[in-house]
Amino acid sequence: MTSATLRDIECQLHADAVRLAPEFAAFHGLKAELDDDARARPALLGLHLRLTLEAETLTRKGVPAALARAAAARAAAQFITAEAGSLSSEDRAALPGWVAPMAAEVSPGPAQLARHFGLSAAESDLLHRNWPHLGTAEALMETGGDIRLARDPKTALNGYGCSHRPRPWAITFASSTASSSSERGYIAADKARLRVTTALLRGTAPEKAIRQSIETVRRGIASAFGLGAEERIILAASGTDTELLALALTHLAGSDKPILNILIAPEETGRGVPMAARGLHFAVDTARGHDVTFEAPIDGFRPDTTLANIMLREASGAVREEAVVEAEIEAVLAAGIAEGKRVILHGLDLSKTGLLAPSPAFLAKLRLDYGDEFDFVLDACQTRLSPASLRAYLAQDAVVLVTGSKFFTGPPFAGAAILPASYGARLATGTLPAGLSAYFGRDEFPADARCATPLPPVGNYGLSLRWHAALGEIKALLRVPPARRAEILRGFGETVRAAIAAQPSLTLLEAPAIRRMESDEAWERLPSIFTFSLRAPHAPERCLTPAEARQVYMWLNTDLSPLLPQESWVAARICHIGQPVPLAQPQGEGQMGALRVSAGARLISGEPSHRNLAAQARLAREFLDLNTVFLKIDLILRNWDKLAEANPAPAYRPARLASAGLVRA
Repeated sequence: MTSATLRDIECQLHADAVRLAPEFAAFHGLKAELDDDARARPALLGLHLRLTLEAETLTRKGVPAALARAAAARAAAQFITAEAGSLSSEDRAALPGWVAPMAAEVSPGPAQLARHFGLSAAESDLLHRNWPHLGTAEALMETGGDIRLARDPKTALNGYGCSHRPRPWAITFASSTASSSSERGYIAADKARLRVTTALLRGTAPEKAIRQSIETVRRGIASAFGLGAEERIILAASGTDTELLALALTHLAGSDKPILNILIAPEETGRGVPMAARGLHFAVDTARGHDVTFEAPIDGFRPDTTLANIMLREASGAVREEAVVEAEIEAVLAAGIAEGKRVILHGLDLSKTGLLAPSPAFLAKLRLDYGDEFDFVLDACQTRLSPASLRAYLAQDAVVLVTGSKFFTGPPFAGAAILPASYGARLATGTLPAGLSAYFGRDEFPADARCATPLPPVGNYGLSLRWHAALGEIKALLRVPPARRAEILRGFGETVRAAIAAQPSLTLLEAPAIRRMESDEAWERLPSIFTFSLRAPHAPERCLTPAEARQVYMWLNTDLSPLLPQESWVAARICHIGQPVPLAQPQGEGQMGALRVSAGARLISGEPSHRNLAAQARLAREFLDLNTVFLKIDLILRNWDKLAEANPAPAYRPARLASAGLVRA
């Protein structure tokens, strides 16, 4: 056996086998005992490292050695299975026989676990019972969501074109939609995972171990936004799940009145929002793993809930005047109240293209005029506002919906509803719609929320880990002074504007200035989402349709160098940006698809993979990468026919790294 530190192994094998990744960061400083067989096949070294180091970590935390090794084998098996696409056929054939059953979704059973790992009956039963809660942070973060979160086995990416494991080679300006985990976020999630794993293997009940993880998240969110003890936080798997929750909170009021739900620009929020806002299933499965019928009513929600949509854009795509929008909002609100309905008014801060409505001043006027005759729900899922601005909304009795997965750049599917103090009575005395149990567990609600008692007892573990990753990003952002945040966002905006102006085929779609209140911090008034149209190269009289713009979005996220070797320095770059938004064609016939680049918290706090660069050099690198996005868009438009014929698909890593057979690149 050979003893080596992680750093020794990295130095020895960096060139031709493995570059250590965040999956190993939690084990820094430990030694791995690797036999000659483990070293004989470098491409599988990560498997043996992961097994040995995780087992050692768990043993040091008081887990019996055999049980620690068995649990570590599950994580190691999932780790190497995720890398199967980068392994040669010979390396895949050389994988130990225990890899497949230990990576499987279903446990091989206590008897087989006991035989293979030398476990006692009690130990094998413990491992078997906790099977769904053991594994890698990546695999666990993929649980507790709906079909959009599932990893495509062909691309190793989810429905948002990103990954729960870091993808540092990708140029990422996708925070308006979703981002892959950074090293910082992954490490935060992995440390939380190890705490839960240790507790489970030492006999703590799953509901208690996961509850502790969720409570840590709740405290972290409260600290980040400076919340008081009377303000409550309910976690939700996604922004759309928070919308369903908001409707359920109005049911808690105990009124027999039919509900009128006023949505602002539903076309600029999540696709499932209009369905969730009526109490309908918005996907084919739920965050708790239930198969459901898309658009079918959810049990317990009022069937007479109606929607009113307030548009923020004219049919031409132009942004409507603020005064016109607010007059329409008040007219619909007043009519609903007069008709005896319980009204939910939604606000947006911000929309997919950076629009805000209604203004906080107008909301204050409505509160003065109509008091508590309506519930106000603020969709702040982009969460591009300061803690002070969020608290100001709470002071106006707004339920504020946030995520850790957009501006904050945590992994996708990390939502929360922040409730003002006035909602405490509803949580204590009301009754939730029965069908909410398919989406939420008891522990996503505060401990004193008696309304949550009928919900399933085990909380959403995957959700808690995604929030731990997001909190790692939030803490890093909050360490940057507001003035510096503003300086960086100004530089980002200048770079985007110059890049778009340099390409005649692109047109920037300006959004109105962002103004909340006089106390706004300078950075939160600056645009951080930039939307632009693309002239169709094969039909220059129009812009790309939504379907065509989605092709550009996909090809940006794809290594195109095999198809365009003559310009491989741009073609090979993986660029992940915001998904296209359907807007009106400039000529008014049909729709175009507008793409978005957006600044996220990582741009401000520092992308961890650039940690060795000085602050200004790092920003210069980021802005150079931003220009590369637009160079690749130009490349795609110039080679449209060739790419359309081949229609290449994205992958987790570029072709040059996938073909190298690396465990991590």
